[in-house]
Parts: sequence; C-alpha cells; structure tokens
Amino acid sequence: MKPKISVVAPAFNEEETIAEFYNRLKKELMALPYEHEIIFVDDGSRDKTLEILKAKAREDEKVKIISFSRNFGHPLAISAGLEHASGSAVIVMDSDLQDPPEVIKKFIARWREGYNVVYGVRRGRKEWFGKKLAYWAFYRILQNLSPLKMPLDSGDFSLFDRRVLEVIKKMPERNRFVRGLRTWAGFKQTGVEFERDVRFAGKTKYPFKKLLRLAADGIFSFSYLPLKIATFFGFIIALASFVAILAVLYLRIFAGSLPITGFASTIIVVLFLGGIQLITIGLLGEYVGRIYEEVKKRPLYVIEEKIGFNDDK
Repeated sequence: MKPKISVVAPAFNEEETIAEFYNRLKKELMALPYEHEIIFVDDGSRDKTLEILKAKAREDEKVKIISFSRNFGHPLAISAGLEHASGSAVIVMDSDLQDPPEVIKKFIARWREGYNVVYGVRRGRKEWFGKKLAYWAFYRILQNLSPLKMPLDSGDFSLFDRRVLEVIKKMPERNRFVRGLRTWAGFKQTGVEFERDVRFAGKTKYPFKKLLRLAADGIFSFSYLPLKIATFFGFIIALASFVAILAVLYLRIFAGSLPITGFASTIIVVLFLGGIQLITIGLLGEYVGRIYEEVKKRPLYVIEEKIGFNDDK
C-alpha cells in the first residue's frame, strides 16, 4: 500500500485564489508516487470560498473540507487540519499561493532521506520593504529571546511526518504558534530554501496588527526572558535609587545643602519610574492573559460542517 501525503491548507476569503491553488497543488500531487488527500479548512469565510471548495469536493474525492462556525484564526485552522490528517506525512501551506506547491516535491525528497520535519526557508520575499524588514527583525529577536533555536525566516510552510504530528496533537495550548510547536517537538529537522511569491489575487489576511499579535504569541509562548528583563531593570533601578539616597544623605550631612533642586527633576524621575512600572505590568498582563485563556478550557475551534470524512457531521 502506498504511503499517503496529507496537505492542510487554511483558507479565509480566498475566492479569487482557491481554484488556481487547487489546480497547481493537484498537479504536483498527481506527479508523486503516493496517495494523497487535501484538507481545506475554511476559517469562517464570508465570500464564495466555501462554495468553490464544495464544488471541488464533488469533483475530487481526495478533497476534504472542514468549515468553522466563524473565523478562529490561521493557527487554529492549521491545528484543525492536523487533527484530521491521516497521512504518513502532512504538509502545511497557505492557500494564497505565496507558498509555491512546486516546492512540495523537495520537501518529500528530504523526508524520504530520513528527516522528520522539513520546513521552508524564505530566501526572498516579493513584498514591500517595511514588511520584509519587520519579518527579518522578528525572527532574529525571537531566536535570541527563546531558549528554542527556531530556524530563521521559516514560516508555517512545512512537512511533518506522523511521529511529529502525534506529538503536536498532544499539545493543548490555545495560543498556537505552529512553527514554535514544530521546533519544540524536536526530531530530525532540515530546511528547504524557496522564494516566497506575492499573493496570486486578493488582499492579505495578515495586516500589520495581526502580524504584531502573531509576533507576541511567538515571543510570550516560548520565552520567559521579557519577565527576566523586567526583573533586571527593577533591580537596577532599586540599586540606583539606593545609591541616590546615599548621595543625598552625604550632601545633606557634609555639604549642608542639595545642589539639585526643582520641579523638573522630580517629574522626570517620577515619569521614568512610572513608565518602567507600566511596562512591567504590561508584560505580566501578557502572561496572565494567556493563563486566563488556558484555564477556561474552551474548545480551540467550533466546526460547523465537515465534508469528505468518514464521520461527516
């Protein structure tokens, strides 16, 4: 029996792209000596994306659909696809054609060499300079903050074999930074370079605000260093304050007066200390907020409809 390759592709308002994505992906999968399935996860689309996917599922029994009751976000759409994938290896990729389906054969070649995880490394981005700079900075900041050495310039476009998939499926956290979970799982991993294309059509589903949220999830889910930095600054400020108190006492006792007086200096000190305190409280809030989300234990997502699976509901 041939091994099966599963492809998990989240989609949110991709009516202009999804048909072309399916055609290019199907062409690549048909050229491989493996069975395959394509799991589309419709993340609460408000356009005709789901209608187009249903039409493809009627034409192709290899197409399976998970439809969310609302938009739960890209990481949870990936998680739903991984939960339902049945292949010996699972490929995660976006459906906007920025992850070229033609790279899949390179992933599988490295998998056949014995690697458990094969991730795409973006050697170039066809995007505006500001966004490229932000991505470049984020990956390097994250690598320095986290004890996990996540590969630079690698996104969610990747292949997991079944062993890694079963490990990831056991991770229950709500804030699912998939590339971090992939690194945490370990095993034998390698990268494949590719050039990330521009969107085939439509608008990006990751504006700058969502990118900042994703960056925060990556940092606060895989690093305690921000808290340690806050503690460090607390000790430094406390030490500086103690030294300043000794200096004031010395000047008052031995000099008889204080050379530094006035309203401005007092306000500057108060504002500085207040700013440090607010930053520290904000950092604590990020971690406490994630604890709050975890303890509620709500489902990660709600499925409205499944098509192509044996347990369709």
